Amino acid sequence: MKTYKIALIKGDGIGPEIIDEAVKVLDAVASRCDIEFSYEEALMGGCAYDITGDPLPQETINISLNSDAVLFGAIGGQKWDNLPREKRPESGLLRFRKELGVYANLRPANVFDELINASSLKPEVIKGVDLMVVRELIGGIYFGEPRGRDENRGWNTMVYTRDEIVRIAHQAFKIAMTRSKRVCSIDKANVLDVSQLWRDVVTEVGREYPEVELTHMYVDNAAMQLIRDPRQFDVMLTGNIFGDILSDEASMLSGSIGLLPSASVGAKIGVYEPIHGSAPDIAGQGIANPIATILSAAMMLRYALGENVAADKIESAVKRALKEGYRTKDLAQYDAKEVCSTSEMGSIIANYAAK
Repeated sequence: MKTYKIALIKGDGIGPEIIDEAVKVLDAVASRCDIEFSYEEALMGGCAYDITGDPLPQETINISLNSDAVLFGAIGGQKWDNLPREKRPESGLLRFRKELGVYANLRPANVFDELINASSLKPEVIKGVDLMVVRELIGGIYFGEPRGRDENRGWNTMVYTRDEIVRIAHQAFKIAMTRSKRVCSIDKANVLDVSQLWRDVVTEVGREYPEVELTHMYVDNAAMQLIRDPRQFDVMLTGNIFGDILSDEASMLSGSIGLLPSASVGAKIGVYEPIHGSAPDIAGQGIANPIATILSAAMMLRYALGENVAADKIESAVKRALKEGYRTKDLAQYDAKEVCSTSEMGSIIANYAAK
């Protein structure tokens, strides 16, 4: 029996609730796949600041680097919005990504047939959508120097090096080789010099993958095309700020941000988390949708641990729960047979995953 060490970072808001349900499902599938999980909890975010005075304690970095993967909930909330920027939960998260070297954020956007009416778009536009946004995560304008502000101006610098672009491009092309072999690289090369470098380097890397069709699109057009005809996309490759925006836009194709997982991978340890935030307004009410976190656990099994059978079981269990009409409150208006609490939905999926 294989044993995997998983770092659990529950975080703030609904983070603890949704992580608990993902662990429930992981343990259920482990019993059927001859694997075992050893969990170690660590602090990050506002809860870490409240206890230690630091949104990212060094202990959390150490625990994460000594694990096989990190399963992460969500951080932040209005309680900590007025702290100095370096003490805010979000600053801890950015530093965490840098420390772990997770330069590639993988965000799938799939439309479940059972929730075809949940999206604000017409069913004929979104039916069959299955795309992957590959977002560069630890470079670009969020990390570039110089940066700062005075009373009259604020400034940030968008920077990418050739090496940073090469490594994220390889990630996108490798993923495309396992899918429909199409990459659309998103930039703003008609305006930004850094985007022209991005386009040139991605084109060079693309020559190493002759089986993959490479196209380029300006980010403003991509935002429009993602709504007009999302099925035209397979893998969308883009930088940090563009990917941040486009992946949230893509999430609404499915009808709820509570459905979509993500993986952040690189040279060290991967981090697996839902794309949504900490939702402090509903924390502790038992109504959060745990599916995005459960599917993030499935991505962890697939990308970090190579346990594809277990990942398939979880994904099939989620589809079965939705097909049979189980919904959390955010999806209650869409053909719900039964509206479930966070814990009830986790238990239903765990039960199916164990079969």
